[in-house]
Amino acid sequence: MPIAIEFFVGHAYAILFLWVLIEQLGIPIPSIPLLLTAGTLSATHRVGAIPSLLAVVAACLISDSAWYALGRRYGGRVIRLLCRLSLESSTCVAKTEGYFTRRGAITLLFAKFIPGLSTVSAPIAGQTRMPYPRFLAFDLSGTLLWSLTFILLGRFFGDVAKRSQAFFGLLSHFAALVFILMVAGFFIWRVTKHRRFVAMVRDLRIEPSEVKAMIDQAQADAGEHPYIVDLRHPLDYLPDPRVLPGAVRIGPNEIAACAAIIPRDRDVILYCTCPSEETSAKVALQLHRLGITRVRPLRGGFDGWKQAGYPLLDYIEDSALPTPSLITPAAATLKSA
Repeated sequence: MPIAIEFFVGHAYAILFLWVLIEQLGIPIPSIPLLLTAGTLSATHRVGAIPSLLAVVAACLISDSAWYALGRRYGGRVIRLLCRLSLESSTCVAKTEGYFTRRGAITLLFAKFIPGLSTVSAPIAGQTRMPYPRFLAFDLSGTLLWSLTFILLGRFFGDVAKRSQAFFGLLSHFAALVFILMVAGFFIWRVTKHRRFVAMVRDLRIEPSEVKAMIDQAQADAGEHPYIVDLRHPLDYLPDPRVLPGAVRIGPNEIAACAAIIPRDRDVILYCTCPSEETSAKVALQLHRLGITRVRPLRGGFDGWKQAGYPLLDYIEDSALPTPSLITPAAATLKSA
């Protein structure tokens, strides 16, 4: 058996534990190829499926519990940090918060199967103040479902390969190369997907200084402000519920329903709290397809505007708009400044 395989067999459970722990702590190294490899080698009985499963579960529970505690204490700051590390930051915050709004703790059952949700789901559970025993029960169930799926898939492949000794011998000889190719393939696919999206929206962005100048000009001329849309999730309102001057709150999931009242004859500015304005960019592309072309994501989003020292106001609810789905009713109504 090649040296690489001997090394893996000799340290399989430690390698599984450390690899999965590092991935779940936020470093984008895909662990699915390793789970498949462990499952395949379990067909030879040199690696045990049950000890492999226990190593993976232990790593996930340690990392997820740590992120849960950090999310409970620091909220959105931890989530934005994780999304900057993620190769799926375009869907990281928006998808996970949306899933939690609609499904609550059930999200933890399938989060690990979806790139961008796996690591972020734990701190969002903490941010929503989900009781830890409830979090632990659902997170453990989801971890078992995820790890068993890929370990058993690998075992199935190993059992099929064993029927041909020549093929199994060839597979064992090149197992290290196959593993490297799988990891590289996962990584290249995710990086390429992210870069393609960023390239699509790079030219759409508008600087905070430009928006501020547009607002000032409109005030000086008694004209119409740009139509500013706050796309933040209700969880993002909690640390700072203020909005840009004149902004309306429309959730990304409600944007299509509100397309009829979004003006076509003036600039529409979108902002969120996602890294690289990913949610704003996706909504901008969606509105372009609906025929609303003067749409620009705000570079830096809410945080960029705030850091620039530009004014923020308390939100005035617009009765013509649907209220975004809320985690806490207290985030829904704010008085005018």
